[in-house]
Amino acid sequence: MSAIEARALTRTYRGGRGVFELDFRVEEGEIFGFLGPNGAGKTTTIRLLMGMLRPTSGEARVFGLDTWRQSPAAKARIGFVPGDLRLYERMTGEAVLRFLAGYRPRGSLDRGRRLARQLDLDLSQRVRHLSKGNRQKLILVQALMHEPPLLVLDEPTSGLDPLVQAAVLNLLLERRSRGGTVFLSSHLMQEVEKVADRAAVLREGRLVAIETMDRLRAVRERRMEIVLDAPTAGDAFAGLDGVRVVARHDDGRRLELAVHGDPRGLLQRLAGLPVADLVYPSADLETAFRHYYQDAAPAAPVEEVPA
Repeated sequence: MSAIEARALTRTYRGGRGVFELDFRVEEGEIFGFLGPNGAGKTTTIRLLMGMLRPTSGEARVFGLDTWRQSPAAKARIGFVPGDLRLYERMTGEAVLRFLAGYRPRGSLDRGRRLARQLDLDLSQRVRHLSKGNRQKLILVQALMHEPPLLVLDEPTSGLDPLVQAAVLNLLLERRSRGGTVFLSSHLMQEVEKVADRAAVLREGRLVAIETMDRLRAVRERRMEIVLDAPTAGDAFAGLDGVRVVARHDDGRRLELAVHGDPRGLLQRLAGLPVADLVYPSADLETAFRHYYQDAAPAAPVEEVPA
């Protein structure tokens, strides 16, 4: 049985927005990334999976349970981090966890306290006095503390510093090692690729790809800017697989390249050029998957890659 299964899942809004004909499965013991820019439909999909929205058509199931018709039973198996959770401002973090633990299996509060220590979260502070990052930590702890078989996470590391982000991702890997399943929604390719087994790419409410992470790494595109001490001919990078010159400036002293795949051949070519500076930033999602986003026409149905 799949942990999550969506079949022709559709939710439409006025103005033609929504999500359309989503078909995907998330297997037990898998970290499944759900990638898309802001506004692509990620949060709408999550609300459908959580039984917060009724599908216009199609269905979503969690461990075989219909997320709308059997919502309470489905929710009982999920740890959820929404993108916009409101907490009780006057309660301490300890009080929030104690309150929620009353609805969860025995031992949840103790596990929540241990997780809080692991994330360096002070539970004695009132919620209204917590920074954005510490609020996010508290939200993560409440999702994890009852050890649900499925985690559904909407931008879970938002507001966290890099060290805490790394700690959270390690928690997800630990959860997978014990057989847990994670549905991780994000607009950050570099976050998802660190932990996910597979990922879906969403564009304007439609799935345009479901791939293994190895495949997504192979097809993603990154931009590189090179500053040279002397002009360089336009064919300086001819014959290099996965490299194309996007733009030349200052008579060839500054170049913009699009790079995908293995960069070692490019680095060897650069070693023979008068390079003064080089910028190779992390790829934003739209740049990484430009070939998925550049076509304005509706996406064709996607064949899912098995886990």
